[in-house]
Amino acid sequence: MISGLAGRINRGEKLKGTVVLMQREALEINEVTAIKSKPISGLFDVIADAAGTLVDTATSFIGRNVALKLISATVADGKSGKGKVGKQTFLEGLVLAIPTLGDKQSAYDIHFEWNSDMGIPGAFYIENFLENEFFLVSLTLEDVPNHGSIHFVCNSWVYNAKDYKSGDRIFFANKTYLPSETPAPLAYYRQEELKTLRGDGKGERKKIDRVYDYDVYNDLGEPDSKATLARPVLGGSSTLPYPRRGRTGRKPTKKDPKSESRSGDVYLPRDETFGHTKSSDFLGGILKSASQNIVPKLRSVVTLQFNQPEFNTFEDVRSLYDGGIKVPTDFFSDVASPIPFLKEILRTDGESALKFVPPKVVQVDHSAWITDEEFAREMIAGVNPHIITKLSEFPPKSKLDSQLYGDNTSTITKEQLEPNLGGVTVEQAIQNNKLYILDHHDLIYPYLRKINATETKAYATRTILFLQNDGTLKPLAIELSKPHAQDDSYGPVSDVYLPASEGVEARIWLLAKAYVVVNDSCYHQLVSHWLNTHAVVEPFIIATNRHLSVVHPIHKLLLPHYRDTMNINSLARNVLVNAEGIIESTFLWGGYSLEMSAVSYRDWVFPDQGLPNDLLKRGVAVEDPTSPHGIRLLIEDYPYASDGLEIWAAIKSWVEEYVNFYYKSDAAITQDAELQAFWKELVEVGHGDLKNATWWFKMQTRAELIEASTILIWIASALHAAVNFGQYPYGGYILNRPTKSRRFMPEKGSPEYDELAKNYEKAYLRTITPKNDTLVDLTIIEVLSRHASDEQYLGQRIEGDLWTSDSAPVEAYKKFGRKLAEIEQKLVQRNNDESLRNRYGPVKMPYTLLYPSSEEGLTFRGIPNSVSI
Repeated sequence: MISGLAGRINRGEKLKGTVVLMQREALEINEVTAIKSKPISGLFDVIADAAGTLVDTATSFIGRNVALKLISATVADGKSGKGKVGKQTFLEGLVLAIPTLGDKQSAYDIHFEWNSDMGIPGAFYIENFLENEFFLVSLTLEDVPNHGSIHFVCNSWVYNAKDYKSGDRIFFANKTYLPSETPAPLAYYRQEELKTLRGDGKGERKKIDRVYDYDVYNDLGEPDSKATLARPVLGGSSTLPYPRRGRTGRKPTKKDPKSESRSGDVYLPRDETFGHTKSSDFLGGILKSASQNIVPKLRSVVTLQFNQPEFNTFEDVRSLYDGGIKVPTDFFSDVASPIPFLKEILRTDGESALKFVPPKVVQVDHSAWITDEEFAREMIAGVNPHIITKLSEFPPKSKLDSQLYGDNTSTITKEQLEPNLGGVTVEQAIQNNKLYILDHHDLIYPYLRKINATETKAYATRTILFLQNDGTLKPLAIELSKPHAQDDSYGPVSDVYLPASEGVEARIWLLAKAYVVVNDSCYHQLVSHWLNTHAVVEPFIIATNRHLSVVHPIHKLLLPHYRDTMNINSLARNVLVNAEGIIESTFLWGGYSLEMSAVSYRDWVFPDQGLPNDLLKRGVAVEDPTSPHGIRLLIEDYPYASDGLEIWAAIKSWVEEYVNFYYKSDAAITQDAELQAFWKELVEVGHGDLKNATWWFKMQTRAELIEASTILIWIASALHAAVNFGQYPYGGYILNRPTKSRRFMPEKGSPEYDELAKNYEKAYLRTITPKNDTLVDLTIIEVLSRHASDEQYLGQRIEGDLWTSDSAPVEAYKKFGRKLAEIEQKLVQRNNDESLRNRYGPVKMPYTLLYPSSEEGLTFRGIPNSVSI
């Protein structure tokens, strides 16, 4: 066979290589017997696992349909100056004995005619003449004269050549070059690839396109369907600014030319889609079918139970985990998923259908969530642990326009607080850094009149807390505010509630805490989670691909932190954050959800997304050169902050070492044309609604590049992990983190007040998220709180050690991985320190969300590289 040839033959030198790829529609082993009924495109993985005549058949077929041409990095064509291109070569024999092959991967021999006067290969063209696309993993050239092995790490989809109109696909060796250091024969190819990725900004994008471009969020509503599904455009205005999303170019709707029509399939640059293995099955299929199949079925479960449309007792809620909800046999048979955990939730045998995993918050103690200590602890160790701020003035004031909304200064008084301050005054407590506030007032207040006109009823809230000597926080007062009956300009109508442990006052206090948590749940989901991780990262991904070549060091630095983000965002726009989607349907903010997140984006400051700056800005830490990481926490036992600072420091140390390797001076930053174009477009277009902000880095020094890169990696990895993977462990118990409030606080003498006094559990359950929304919430957040089996965690790269040929960055990255492992052990030791009461709390669940590693599943730990779920 040709694959057995080596050395020189009469046509010139032969370079031996190995190509690894994956076929999109690979057959399973048990389908081998049915091969004759399958398309030829399904042969790849059958052959990889089978033997005999199938091997010869596939080798012959593939050999005529996948062609490569090497491009020289050192020898240019005399006329054009472009690297010389070798002769077209086809794949040859299947390699059966490569132990490093991944799931569903196949390896093939290839031999290139490559004379010594062609120099060193630095890139290659590939053409796919197969019927379907395939995923190209890598090409490895062996024994290149005067060089050794050359690795091309591809990890990209290759379309059929007839469909792909932009010419042959080009891939580069795993070299890393600043633009000015690019070998002259490769410079043209580097720029041409970037031009392809930028596109022309016209027309509707097709699946086969590889184009990254920007658009506003104008695809959330469906005004042509019905008026209630219309949504304002987010982005492109100072009123509702927003980060840009990936452009799809779909036609405008008929009733609103500014809105884009929706469709089931949303264009993404092909390499931004989930991998064809675990992730796709794990998440994509579920979310795509959620709104069409699973959610309607879940809602009909409540309809079936005519006598139980609501939870009546807390035990009813706990039965979701203990006994489940029984429905007729095969009720979910038409929506049953192949994913194991959904098979268990949506049983088809009629026995304990809808039986959920017990959330960690109630795994040890069913009732500890109700305590004031746990209510406060979750503000620093829960799923939204970075909102609480130090109280620096009293009473708390508002930034709302007083002409529009009246005087929104807090009505909480010193006399209400000081009996619980241990003998000190409010002024002394503020001076001693003892008073803190969870403030959910200004963002929600302007929308309250609209929200309260629906079936939901809500308040703007302020919660004052006291830092006790044992390190725990104690809530002192909760203020609930709603608009004046006559007009907003009259200012709010506010009531203040104080802690109580007995009688109806204790039940009133429990409800007051619920209103606070509902606001926190909405802010968490729409701002902390969606806006401040998912949405703000997407413009970075687009700008990177448009302006930083794949061989650019910063592209290689950031690439792992972009994995799957554009895909999960497009899925979210289709079924989660769209008009009357899952978020709007089950959270208090309803149809105003994304609009309110746009209002919050007005105050987004990129440098303050870095953890140290965030802690300083919120006043929960002060600069202190003698403290680790240069800052001292005022709440010493602050699990999110103390663990996060360890991760932050490790990321920054790695980035600093990496950037300084490639950039030897600040001048190298300003002279990097690709980097400057990337940053300029990111600021002026990707986050263009905030382009005039003075806080943007100028990107003129290594320090700025290091800080910007560290912040971005922090957002995509640790920050997202902190606000995402605790969703089900904390929020899976709806009593602990309700997402809606449906009644106002009962007034004395009212039937609701009497109900609260007689049966507080029933009254509480009639106030918070109803049963049908709870079932939807639990199902979706359990999906979103899980790790896929092929997740890539911080300190890992899918390419192994081959992501660059430079040994120093590879070793630095390994050191980063070892440091993360050391940090994890340090965090484990912290959780074993019984003096740190906020690590476990009354619910006895250790804070593990920032442990870097994790297994597959619902683990309440693990920091993936990217916003991948």
